[in-house]
Amino acid sequence: MLYAQPAHEFNLLNTQFSPYGTPFQCECDTAITHENEAQESNIYVLLEGAMAVERQSQGMLYEMMSAPGIFGLSMGIQPGPVRYTLVAKTACKGYFLPASVALQLLEKHQLWREAFYLMTWKNRVLEARDLQLIGTSSYNQIRSTLLTMAEWDEALRARIGVMNYIQRRTQISRSVIAEVLAALRQGNYIEMQKGKLVSINHLPHDY
Repeated sequence: MLYAQPAHEFNLLNTQFSPYGTPFQCECDTAITHENEAQESNIYVLLEGAMAVERQSQGMLYEMMSAPGIFGLSMGIQPGPVRYTLVAKTACKGYFLPASVALQLLEKHQLWREAFYLMTWKNRVLEARDLQLIGTSSYNQIRSTLLTMAEWDEALRARIGVMNYIQRRTQISRSVIAEVLAALRQGNYIEMQKGKLVSINHLPHDY
């Protein structure tokens, strides 16, 4: 991973958030709403598993969040309309709490530094994603997405189809993706089984 999550800061936030959280447990492919019954935004703390963050309007895959992680922290600081849906990609466990409560806890325990570290890390991750996908060739987008998938653990890779993941993350046509994947497999650059990524041997910089 290009940027490591600040684990110490996550642990401090988790310690203060967890007593006020509502536990959740869900199976693969379960969609999770961001709002509670009062239509307030929730913050989600993922303790086990992996979730996809999907854009509601287009169904575009925004990012993959693996445990441990916090999603929606900015909603407590700067509320706004929720434009994303969380979808479990493995069995997941964690808890959620209203963003307004999280904001009160940040103030009460003076955890602004920790929140700033987590949000800065998230911005760096998204910046790296933009560098991979914006203004680059279709091959480079496919290549960077394969390298991202290679960082996942084996259990997650076994659940996510390569073709579908690349198409939803990049919006590149399936025919182009299929052509590139076939060439990479033929050249023994990648190994796939039943549409899932097994391993990467080496990916050429140019296609």
